Amino acid sequence: MTLRRPRKAVLMVALVVTLVVLCCGGSLTVVLLNGLTNDDSDRFLNASLGCGRGGVVDPDSKLPRIRPYGPDQIRNAAIIIDVGADLKLPPRAWVIAVATAMQESRLVNLGHLGTRNDHDSLGLFQQRPSTGWGTPAQVRDPVYASTKFYNKLQTVEGWDTLPLTRAAQAVQISAYPDAYAKHEPLATQIVNLLADGAANAAGNLATMECATAGQIAASGWTIPLRAPVGSAFRSASRPNHQGVDLSVEKYRPIVAVASGRVSLVKCDEDFRGAKTCNVDGYPGKGGCGWMVEIIHADNVMTRYCHLVQRPFVRENQQVAAGETIGRVGSSGNSSGPHLHFEVHINNDRTSNGAVDPVTFMREHGAALGNEG
Repeated sequence: MTLRRPRKAVLMVALVVTLVVLCCGGSLTVVLLNGLTNDDSDRFLNASLGCGRGGVVDPDSKLPRIRPYGPDQIRNAAIIIDVGADLKLPPRAWVIAVATAMQESRLVNLGHLGTRNDHDSLGLFQQRPSTGWGTPAQVRDPVYASTKFYNKLQTVEGWDTLPLTRAAQAVQISAYPDAYAKHEPLATQIVNLLADGAANAAGNLATMECATAGQIAASGWTIPLRAPVGSAFRSASRPNHQGVDLSVEKYRPIVAVASGRVSLVKCDEDFRGAKTCNVDGYPGKGGCGWMVEIIHADNVMTRYCHLVQRPFVRENQQVAAGETIGRVGSSGNSSGPHLHFEVHINNDRTSNGAVDPVTFMREHGAALGNEG
């Protein structure tokens, strides 16, 4: 089968190239892509790559090496993205498909594996001819295999809002149903690099826009609520402020910013050791009041403080992006109703793991600061 060319293949990424793009806020950003990898130095290139408006990459163009994947593997990822665009599926589908192929084959077009793996599991998605996926030659054709994956994905009810691992498992029926989630962050980076930041966008191909109004981006991230940013992260006046304050009226719903597992629900003690969270707090009282912490893919932890009442979720509960977890309040060390929101990397709950939520969320396609 001949590889179909994308209808609008305009993004050609080289190993060393200066890229000028128009970002979500309307300002020009110049980014030097000096050897693209997925290490810490450039893991947050996403925001600088727009929101998918430049189209998808030509799989036959010169492609970057994105560690740990080589050129052939990245070309297979480009084909998966290209097929998804050709089928007019939104970028969320591309992220799911790439992450699935990363788990199933490491983006390698697998041949016959013999007794090591179900005998006839073949291709990028380990599809089995014996279970109706197609002939051996067909499932080893990346275009055919990707098309079959996308067709099955579209039969899954609510696939575009499900956590990635649940959507992928519904298609693959894997013996390791939780294995797909760990690939979501790098799959998001690959889609962003190969398709002009498409994983930062929301909507379908006709209405694609930066996910700045509360939609769930193709990356799987959304904002906790629409509100202006008040007190900033580690400002000069508050150097120990490990998050940002989103100022909004009491009882506004708060949602999980990405799918994950609730790791903590508690009434945080004040400086006197008292657990008094069902009342408004005050400056100097201490503590987070009613609070929630959620662990997401790539060991990112988000924290939500000062809720008005006991949160709606429980510890170890799985939540989806956009799922309501509680309501805004003023409990704990608070001068008025707002959500104190933190982001920590490496599941480090301390100040050492805290990063600026404004930067992090913007780079994941879900910019904070939208007026309510």
